[in-house]
Order: sequence, then C-alpha cells, then structure tokens
Amino acid sequence: MIPPPATGDAARPRKAYVYLLRSRQNGSYYVGWTTDVLRRLVEHNNGWATFSRRKRPWQLLGIETYTSIAAAKARERVLKRSPRTLGRFKKRLLNRAANGRPSQGVG
Repeated sequence: MIPPPATGDAARPRKAYVYLLRSRQNGSYYVGWTTDVLRRLVEHNNGWATFSRRKRPWQLLGIETYTSIAAAKARERVLKRSPRTLGRFKKRLLNRAANGRPSQGVG
C-alpha cells in the first residue's frame, strides 16, 4: 500500500544553514551547519559545542541558506575538506560585512 502524500510541516523541506564564526579570543574560524542559527550561536558561546568551547566568545560572520539539511551538510563537508573553497567562502562573507551588506547567501 502506498502512503498518502505528506501534508503540513512534513511536506515542506526544512531550511538549513551553513554558518561562519570567528573567535573573538584568537581570531580562528569555525564552519558548521544548523537549522537554527541563533540557537547554535548560543550553544557555541555557552561552551556546549566541544570543539569551539576553548575559543569563546564567537562572532557570527555570515550564513548561506539551503532548502534541505542534506544540501547544507554537503556544503559544510566541501568547505571543511577544501582549504581553497573555504578561503573563498570566508573572503566573500568578510567582504559583504565590510560593505555593510547582509551576510546571507543562498546555496
């Protein structure tokens, strides 16, 4: 038997985000993905994220929006595995911030 089509929240793809943080303590960067950027920033700044705990506080530099969690995870994986791509990503978000433009891109 074929299940009926999903309706309501289950029918809509969930937005996800790839974000870039900079440590105010030592200037290092962190890239991650989430479905709730503000919640995740609070987690990083409260020490609930193991990797980023010792480099607090963190500043959000920018985000990219994706239409699915899978797409955001794939983008994060590319950024973490390719230093050149990560460098371009950082540069683009830093330039947007310096020019006073929103730091949100669409992926």
